[in-house]
Amino acid sequence: NGATIMDDGGETHIITVNFIVDGSPEKLSCECDAGESVATLKETLSTAWRISRESVVLSYNGETLSDVTTLSQLGVAPGQAMDLHVQVLGVVEGSRDESPSGDTQARVGHTSVQVERAKQAKPFLGGYRHAITGVEYHHATAQTASNRKPPDQSKLWERDAQTVVSRNKYQQVTADAATQMQKTGCYISNSPDKIITSLKYETADEYHKRILEKIIILQSYWRRWLAKRYVDGLRRDKLKRDEWEKQEAVRKQKEREDRIKREFDRRMNPNTKEDFDILYHALEMWRQDELKHINSTTSGPERKAALCELLEKEAELIASIGRHKNTAQERNREGEMKAFLEKTAAPKRWFAFDGGVTEMDTPYTLRAQQLRDIYNTLTLKGLSSDERLDVLLTLKSTVKEHDCTLTRDIVQLADREADLLMRKTPTAALYGLRKRIASLFFQYCKTPMFNPEAARHIKIPQDPMSLCNNFYYCRGCCQYLPSTDFELSTNSKVTGHCRSCCDVDNRARARLDLTLYRGMLASIRKEEEAHGDGSRIAFLIQESDLCYLVEDIWGCQSALSASDDPYELTLGRWDSKEQWSPWNCILLTKDEVVGHNRLDDVHESYGAEFIRKVNHRHVLAKNHFSSMPALEKHLEPKIKALPLPRPKEHVISVRVPPA
Repeated sequence: NGATIMDDGGETHIITVNFIVDGSPEKLSCECDAGESVATLKETLSTAWRISRESVVLSYNGETLSDVTTLSQLGVAPGQAMDLHVQVLGVVEGSRDESPSGDTQARVGHTSVQVERAKQAKPFLGGYRHAITGVEYHHATAQTASNRKPPDQSKLWERDAQTVVSRNKYQQVTADAATQMQKTGCYISNSPDKIITSLKYETADEYHKRILEKIIILQSYWRRWLAKRYVDGLRRDKLKRDEWEKQEAVRKQKEREDRIKREFDRRMNPNTKEDFDILYHALEMWRQDELKHINSTTSGPERKAALCELLEKEAELIASIGRHKNTAQERNREGEMKAFLEKTAAPKRWFAFDGGVTEMDTPYTLRAQQLRDIYNTLTLKGLSSDERLDVLLTLKSTVKEHDCTLTRDIVQLADREADLLMRKTPTAALYGLRKRIASLFFQYCKTPMFNPEAARHIKIPQDPMSLCNNFYYCRGCCQYLPSTDFELSTNSKVTGHCRSCCDVDNRARARLDLTLYRGMLASIRKEEEAHGDGSRIAFLIQESDLCYLVEDIWGCQSALSASDDPYELTLGRWDSKEQWSPWNCILLTKDEVVGHNRLDDVHESYGAEFIRKVNHRHVLAKNHFSSMPALEKHLEPKIKALPLPRPKEHVISVRVPPA
């Protein structure tokens, strides 16, 4: 009945009764009143199972219970559980429960069903997918093991089972048979008769010859189809090759045009150091051509006059380049200032464990951000008078935090501009004053006392004791500069001139342009880094060393095709299994290097004369680079192993024209 009964004190008299049916794994449970009799329980079970009440026998601890016995008389306290064994006598009238399991549980409790875990994977018997929800429904299968196929009783491994049973059947007609022939008085129609004539007799040799001729015909057609397919493949490959060559030609032509246009723009609007190196190099090439022309066409006083005129033109061109240089420096100075302020105002960044970037602002970076915003506002153009006055007021309140000569000058200039703005002074007349204010405020931002974050980005450290480390004396400009301002080559033993002095000397004397070799060296280092075999020598040599290799050793042309386009040449490995070095390289075009790297053994792929010329250039490179301290430890084992002269001995080098 499922009702909960309480006494006056609020205590429940409910007992959980578990019915265990003999010979069945089912176990039914229900909650009953402690005063309920056994007869009531039998009535409940008989109603649920549709059997008579007399056929149900309940027992507890092996003793059969009478109908008048109550649950409380069995010694079970309220709130506890007890097990009653159920025995069904006689024939069941119908099925125990024809209704769904939910109805049975509502009357007598719940049914415990044991599910045996399958020992084999559930077979997939198909199913269907819901068109709207997308839920998949599989066809069910029983877990009951399938019946085994009874073993075959026939004897499969005996002679009788493996022997073909033959049977004879006669095809001849009977020996005694009558044949009706046409005669007088008996007419037999001959319309269904067939006239059979014998063909030419064919011997075995003739038969095999005829078969061979047919086979030859089939083979000819088959080989024709194979040849046609092969030719079609060659035709397609040739068309693809022609198309690829056209695309490559168009690409190279476009790259060449873009390069020429880019170089023209760099010459017309120089902005960087490399741009001015190109101008000075072009000036030197023009001067040498003019000097060669003068020496070949004039002599005596005319030659001196032409040389003086050439000198005047050269001086004018140098002055013009200098004016462009001043304009570029003025244009780049503002960008350098803003870049410096952006570096100081950048937050601290580091990579987190999940791959993200974490940023953090410190009090120093916040101060740098404040000064950066004020400087950017000071350099803005198009502000009204009221907005400019607000900016000047913010500037004064910021710099007044420190009292020194610099801050007093800034405040004085800000007051002067504010007074001129109140007098309606034109903006063009305030250009010099505003530029001076911005310059002084930038000096204020660079001072570590006012902007502590700037101490990490200025070149000269604030601690005098740190000048003893990584600072060297330049013999050209007579200044102490950090080590990063010195350009060291592979044959340098002491620090000489700084980069600025080297640039001045180069523009005054040789006027070399190493931009091409700088890009070539970058590509070589990238390739060596991609090999991942610990190559070091490519990272030790400089642009000047690479220039000597390309121009003096290899003649500035490809060793295979003699191509002299400097933008298409590169120095690749001669033996791809060894590290790149001046004595293990070859000058080829970029396309030729790709094919050269695919060779397994260069000594088997190239001829003996070509290998001899390459080895000769390697000997010249060894003789030149053997005196360099940076490469001495890499070269010494190879010098001892090869029959080459020692670096300190006198070596006579003969330059051979490239192949």
